[in-house]
Amino acid sequence: MNKQTLDRVIKTSTAIVHKGKYAYLQANEASTDNHFIVTKDNDEITIVTEEKNIPNVDYFDKVEWFKLIEIRVSEPFVTVGFLAKVTKTIADVGLNILVVSTFSKDYILVRQETYQTAIDALKAIGFPVTNNNAEKF
Repeated sequence: MNKQTLDRVIKTSTAIVHKGKYAYLQANEASTDNHFIVTKDNDEITIVTEEKNIPNVDYFDKVEWFKLIEIRVSEPFVTVGFLAKVTKTIADVGLNILVVSTFSKDYILVRQETYQTAIDALKAIGFPVTNNNAEKF
């Protein structure tokens, strides 16, 4: 995959900033009700959820607050270096992110107080950025 292809895929993909703020919870039990993501392995259960859902979770530790940025990739699974370019771009502006990938999308969680810096960085490399009301940033 060459740079021109990677640039084209970025420009034809979309970054969507979701409303609300999110927390990472280390939970005592896995509940899938209304959460963004629930993971369970041999060591722990992690739930990433919106603030409004936290009172309904049996958890013992949390890290808060994050904004959720959804990346709708125009050509999933075929663009070598796509996620590396996204994460490096954000790292280059001094931010740490958490990344979750699903079958057809990538999600970035960035600290709420710095999410605009992440958005500006994504826009600088060509991403169209909207919120989940389809308003352009």
